[in-house]
Amino acid sequence: MTQGRDDIEGLIALMARLPGLGPRSARRAVLHLISKRAQLMAPLAEVMADVARNARECARCGNISGQPVCAICEDERRAIGELCVIEDVADLWAMERGHAFKGRYHVLGGTLSALDAIGPEELRIPDLIARIQFEGIREVILALNATVEGQTTAHYIAEALEPMGVAVTSLAQGVPIGGELDYLDDGTIQAALRARKAF
Repeated sequence: MTQGRDDIEGLIALMARLPGLGPRSARRAVLHLISKRAQLMAPLAEVMADVARNARECARCGNISGQPVCAICEDERRAIGELCVIEDVADLWAMERGHAFKGRYHVLGGTLSALDAIGPEELRIPDLIARIQFEGIREVILALNATVEGQTTAHYIAEALEPMGVAVTSLAQGVPIGGELDYLDDGTIQAALRARKAF
């Protein structure tokens, strides 16, 4: 019985490390999973094992996919000349929920931060510059979070792209200062994309 209890406590401790879950919420979630073992826990464990085995970063944009290149990058209907630069995969998924952007994406994997020793090389900024040259991008939309780090990163990218002659725009109205894309509703994201302006 002690081993089973230790396993359950271990699962609760792991669940409590997920965003939005504390120890009490994790305990409730684990008890619910155990009570629905056949209908919920076993299928969840299978799917999680599959995702752990197969999920990887898209070689082009940095999205999470089960393939070397994600479905967005493979989709020939997407506008080739537009590239939306975002901080992380959660922001990409938020943009896709809005169905407003028909181009392709580039996930940086974070923002510049002197305090955390995160420079351009730690992000996917060199890959971004290579993509712009290789893919013939005409417009780069900087859809970074309206935080100090996001704006610092946007300015750095805009300066790096200036000699390349590519149009650099940023999201406009609808994105509040200090706001994060993952928390915005679909209508706000659509309005911000439509009202983008030169950076």
